[in-house]
Amino acid sequence: MGPLSRAFADLAAQLAALAGTRLELFGLEARDAGDRLLCRLAALLAAAVFLLLALLVATLALALVFWPTEYRFLALGLLALLYAVLGAGLACWLVHRLRRDPDPFAVTAEVLREDAQALAGATGLPEEGGQPANRADARPGPDDSIPGAVP
Repeated sequence: MGPLSRAFADLAAQLAALAGTRLELFGLEARDAGDRLLCRLAALLAAAVFLLLALLVATLALALVFWPTEYRFLALGLLALLYAVLGAGLACWLVHRLRRDPDPFAVTAEVLREDAQALAGATGLPEEGGQPANRADARPGPDDSIPGAVP
């Protein structure tokens, strides 16, 4: 095997390792986005249940207005208010979280942008960290953390 074919083989191996790392990062972000979505759907379901219960109890309270007992109306009215507050609170929390959630796959997109910049400007000069830009040992190892990952 000549030096040129060895260089192409090394390049192919590095590109495969780079693609594998990026796909692993994409998978982690996809799982995280799925977990957040599942949590939001559970909160939405709970909010819908509480608001439905508030409507049911309010309807019963309105029917009991004409039933002459002293404290049943007050108890049902307070229960309807409790359910309405819980449902509205969960709905507000859900809207707040959906507006504040980061863009899905933002870390993957940022890492891919950095990769593109590194490939476009690969000159062989040392980077900021003092590591050479084109050496094989400048690649992250299997024990290195993924950018943006929570330890």
